[in-house]
Amino acid sequence: MKKRLSKDPRRRKFLKDLAAGALVFALPPGTALSETRIPPKKPRVGIQLWTLRQEIETDPRGTLKRIAELGFAGVETAFFSGEFSLKKAPQLLKEFGLPVCSAHCELPAGAQKKAFLEMAAAFGCDRMVWHGWPMDPRYQTLAGTRKLAEIYNEANHFAKSHGLKFGLHNHWWEFEKQKDGHYPYQVLLESLDQDVFFELDTYWAKAAGQDPVQIVGQLAKRVPLMHIKDGSGDKESPMVAIGTGVQNVKGIVSASQNHVEWLIVEFDTCATDIFVALKESYRYLTQNGLGEGRV
Repeated sequence: MKKRLSKDPRRRKFLKDLAAGALVFALPPGTALSETRIPPKKPRVGIQLWTLRQEIETDPRGTLKRIAELGFAGVETAFFSGEFSLKKAPQLLKEFGLPVCSAHCELPAGAQKKAFLEMAAAFGCDRMVWHGWPMDPRYQTLAGTRKLAEIYNEANHFAKSHGLKFGLHNHWWEFEKQKDGHYPYQVLLESLDQDVFFELDTYWAKAAGQDPVQIVGQLAKRVPLMHIKDGSGDKESPMVAIGTGVQNVKGIVSASQNHVEWLIVEFDTCATDIFVALKESYRYLTQNGLGEGRV
């Protein structure tokens, strides 16, 4: 039999106050109610599989097994062939419990539209990221950058029409001042649809001469995915384990204001054994409370 709630507002207030009082007595001495709210969830630590493109080419199963054993919570895919084709890769990832947080893709235009949708379906992910390579010369002019923003907005409209999210991955040129005085990333920020997200590569922003902490602060709400890498800060030198280079990684993650959902570790090149560098990078991010993995 259901009990009828009292309609007396005074009684309802009394019960509410009584519950609040019980909560206070249950807390450790000196704890304020404001301190009892659930803290924001930490971003998960993933890996961009481009990091291990050579290893995947020769031993995809063994490589994914090692990724899972290191503790990474998921992966971001790139472009592969052979045994790690779009047909076989999803099953291998599933076997080792590695979800796909996002997929690097070509722009969905013309014949690429079908491939775009097939990739999203195969990997079971809804975040599709234009990889952005190589540099488009249109970035060198303000008019050209605005034209690219129009193209990216069209890609976003196509993605949304199929229940997907569309984002951009950067390199250094988006953050370099062009001859006519504009910074491409600023024009993109102003011109893109609000639901186009940025997968900010913090290292390339640094290589362009920017302060990644300030950039993250500017883009925070638009950055659910972040590429985390470390090194000397220039474009040519090989990268090193996160926490052992010049990047202010703690400041970068803090500047995201809890908007970032995935910290994606990537090495374009590596100065040491890649698996040792990945282990150290994962340990740095998780032991410093910046992100969380599977173990």
